[in-house]
Amino acid sequence: MSFTFFLLFLLFFFHPVVSLSSDGLALLTLKSAVDGGGASVLSDWNDGDPTPCRWSGISCANISGLPEPRVVGIALSGKGLRGYLPSELGTLLYLRRLNLHTNAFRGSIPSQLFNATALHSIFLHSNNLSGNLPPSVCNLPRLQNLDLSDNSLTGAIPESIRNCSQLQRLILARNKFSGEIPAAPWPDLQSLVQLDLSANLLEGSIPDQIGDLRSLAGSLNLSFNHLTGKLPKSLGKLPVTVSFDLRNNDLSGEIPQTGSFSNQGPTAFLNNPNLCGFPLQKQCTGSAPSEPGASPGSVRGHTNRSNKGLSPGLIVLISVADAAGVALIGLVIVYVYWKNKDKSNGCSCTGKTKLGDLNNEKSRLFCCCYRCGSSSLGCMNGFKSDDSEVEEGEKVEGGGRGGEGDLVAIDKGFNFELDELLRASAYVLGKSGLGIVYKVVLGNGVPVAVRRLGEGGDQQRYKEFVAEVQAIGKVKHPNIVRLRAYYWAPDEKLLISDFISNGNLTTALRGRNGQPSPNLSWSTRLRIAKGTARGLAYLHECSPRKFVHGDIKPSNILLDTDFQPLVSDFGLNRLISITGNNPSSGGFMGGALPYFKSSQTERTNNYKAPEARVPGCRPNQKWDVYSFGVVLLELLTGKSPDSSPAASTSVEVPDLVRWVSKGFEQESPLSEMVDPSLLQEVRAKKEVLAVFHVALSCTEGDPEVRPRMKTVSENLERIGT
Repeated sequence: MSFTFFLLFLLFFFHPVVSLSSDGLALLTLKSAVDGGGASVLSDWNDGDPTPCRWSGISCANISGLPEPRVVGIALSGKGLRGYLPSELGTLLYLRRLNLHTNAFRGSIPSQLFNATALHSIFLHSNNLSGNLPPSVCNLPRLQNLDLSDNSLTGAIPESIRNCSQLQRLILARNKFSGEIPAAPWPDLQSLVQLDLSANLLEGSIPDQIGDLRSLAGSLNLSFNHLTGKLPKSLGKLPVTVSFDLRNNDLSGEIPQTGSFSNQGPTAFLNNPNLCGFPLQKQCTGSAPSEPGASPGSVRGHTNRSNKGLSPGLIVLISVADAAGVALIGLVIVYVYWKNKDKSNGCSCTGKTKLGDLNNEKSRLFCCCYRCGSSSLGCMNGFKSDDSEVEEGEKVEGGGRGGEGDLVAIDKGFNFELDELLRASAYVLGKSGLGIVYKVVLGNGVPVAVRRLGEGGDQQRYKEFVAEVQAIGKVKHPNIVRLRAYYWAPDEKLLISDFISNGNLTTALRGRNGQPSPNLSWSTRLRIAKGTARGLAYLHECSPRKFVHGDIKPSNILLDTDFQPLVSDFGLNRLISITGNNPSSGGFMGGALPYFKSSQTERTNNYKAPEARVPGCRPNQKWDVYSFGVVLLELLTGKSPDSSPAASTSVEVPDLVRWVSKGFEQESPLSEMVDPSLLQEVRAKKEVLAVFHVALSCTEGDPEVRPRMKTVSENLERIGT
């Protein structure tokens, strides 16, 4: 009798633990390693479940040949978790993706973690991790993404990184790594597309072998370290699309002028006091030549013997003669330089456009040069590419000088000269009916966005233009792109605004391959929605003119490096009408975008309110509310409302509002409407549903029923708090 009771006791108390799979037991060690404050996030991690596949942040998959699903993903980013990383996570043999970034995990990274040999992505950035990077990290044969930035990791970068042959992204920025950058790993990392070692304590020279990273794209970031020595010429072998960021080091010598070096702006090399040469405005001083065939020792000996026999007066005479000779040679060099510069219309043929050559009274404003490999194709009039930004031979003249044009700074703390603007290197960002937009890097390394509006407008129009620009310039809000200055001349109008470096919401949602950015998590999307709403509410309620934007869509919502949104292009339609151009589609003011031709004129803009599509109607604030609601639906569903024939049919819904409304009417599962990339991450269905309801209220057919933008912003702010 007593034995039977004991057996029942064991079954009653221990059956739940025994029934949990081995993966579940390993995950429970993570729950136990989390401090009490953050454990509530893992409240549904119960040891009584047979598998952990329904737990928050856990994804599973069926593995061929195994009787039960196994854990393949852990996604618990931004949950405020505090604690340490247990070594038992290494027993999750089928774990592919570990995403614990933006928490407060402390301690070292356990080397046993890398026993989970199926791992291909590790995101542990923005924690408090310390200690060395275990050399066993490359025991992972499939590792593609390793982001350990924003921690306190120390020690040297291990040479064993070379064994990560599949590695695509290595991001170790903002840690405390020290020692020299190892030379050995880089030739073996032929899949690496991103390398960021910035803001560490690295010293020594840049290895020549980094130039072997032929698959690199985007940026090579070695800034904010203690690197010394000359720039290796091998970096010129990197793809021409790679941007260098070598700021704030102790590099020295002349910047090479070969290959990829010729495509870099001055910002790439700032705060290296001993660097010189183009594109920095610091000439390199050459050393005095020695006699042919003479050794340095013999030259020094000859000089010493000569000095012994010279009188002080003769020395002074020789010095004066030398100075005069040097001055004469300098004048000849300057004359030849400017003579050649005049012949080339101020174009340096470095692969970048030049914003004018002010030696002429009326300069040709965007003389462009192109490089194909190492051979220059010469200078053209205007900008010409496969899509013809400006047709070849078209006259594009600057505003001139001598009272013909004025550069006016709206922000008094933002000062620069017209000459500096027109001579700076410029990169085409985009073209639309609202003008061509360029990224311009000023002499102090500050990038700005310059929009060319057109050539029309008389003196009367000038007064209207100034009044409108001044009103736009008074709009100051963290979620609105700042207008900094403007330029008016009879044949040229420019707007100068802040340059926002992380593109816009369109590229974040769809990317170049139709896939959303991996950084576009639910918390990020909610932050973008809230920030955009705040900016629009400010325009509607608090701005001097109580502006109506009139063209809200993802391409007009720019993103900074922290994915904070900034509304752009408000007020431009009015400015375009003043200059006499035909308004079309914008979306580039201040933003980093690849060049493409605007196609909005060839398709219906499904972000517009129904009443906005009736010709002759005056824009009003309820238009913006409707458009913002469509943007919210796109953030939630990942589906585009654009009916472009080029759009992928898998993500295109020509009437997104009706599609979502019908889904709610038919009580369709939320999983059928939410962006699939969020399904494993969205922990609070209430948040998603709440945003859906806000979006549907914004997209009501009757404008009078739609809420004010201020109310929309207040409702969004309450979600997730």
